[in-house]
Amino acid sequence: MRRRHFLATGVSAAVLAGPLSACSETGPPLAVTTPTRGLDTALAAQAIARARALPKLHALIVSRDGTPLVEERIRGEDLDTPVNIKSASKSVLAAVTGSAIGAGILSGVDQAVAPFLSDRFPAAADPRLQQITVGDLLSMRAGLASTSGGNYGAWVSSPNWVRYVLAQPFETRPGQTLIYSTGTSHLTSAVLTAASGQSTLALTRRFVGEPLGLTVPPWLADPQGIYFGGNEMRLSPRALLAFGELYRNDGVVNGVRVLPEGWVESSWERRGTSRFTGDRHGYGWWIRNVRDHDVFYAWGYGGQMVFVVPDLRLTVVMTSDPTPVEARDGHVQALHALMADGFIPAAERGA
Repeated sequence: MRRRHFLATGVSAAVLAGPLSACSETGPPLAVTTPTRGLDTALAAQAIARARALPKLHALIVSRDGTPLVEERIRGEDLDTPVNIKSASKSVLAAVTGSAIGAGILSGVDQAVAPFLSDRFPAAADPRLQQITVGDLLSMRAGLASTSGGNYGAWVSSPNWVRYVLAQPFETRPGQTLIYSTGTSHLTSAVLTAASGQSTLALTRRFVGEPLGLTVPPWLADPQGIYFGGNEMRLSPRALLAFGELYRNDGVVNGVRVLPEGWVESSWERRGTSRFTGDRHGYGWWIRNVRDHDVFYAWGYGGQMVFVVPDLRLTVVMTSDPTPVEARDGHVQALHALMADGFIPAAERGA
């Protein structure tokens, strides 16, 4: 496993050895330091010890001011190998959509999606299908019944995923209420494909992979060849860090604007609320307040997480075993607790 070790000016190896060596029984030597604008060593060490004890956690990266201070492969693939990020794909898809708007492929979030999808509307289509916009898809406020949860299997077993989603009954009017549905995100992929004449894979490589220098391998596509919008994308933990940093830096990388100006701010605007967690949602990102800090996070099934805490200049990546479980096992809640009780306090004290 590759590791990076950063020794800050004025922080001796002896100072680092004390609290960090306490973690040696739960994993390999720790790559963490306490630069002037870094993390509190003791709190970081405690948090990483807790992380190593989580049986489903595979990788952990903690970055401050763009510098990775913790890089841990706890189990599973190495930090440069693409892994299934599950529904964290929705956050990447939102970035691709923002770039497509910036490139003129789409006119904006208020653009109606019916012109790109009407050939797959059901017979006697509900007129509210004409009202759904790009922004409604990104915020999961299309109003259509969910194809996630207990409805997921029937949807992905259908012969035409887009047509199946569009045939769902309306639960609310478009733009009103967040209804979590991966089918809604898949409509975004279908819109991007129709508007650009390119695959969502090609657009993701163009707008995210190339500017960030990331490998974006192919992922699952539906029976019509439309890449899965909102699930099954594969990125490495280090690629996820670069993606989180893109948002932390307002869409700019090395002085070059990658996302349109204002897109990050718009994406992090509260547009709906999860009925399961109470967390708010913007365009592809979840939002919660922790210790008086706004935390924006991408979330994939099983614990594929990218946390961005702008006012602490903090980006944290966690990837986990994506294998389905029969019931909620508390793992994702444990990852949120690592942030709330560990890395956020460590950043506060290390500021």
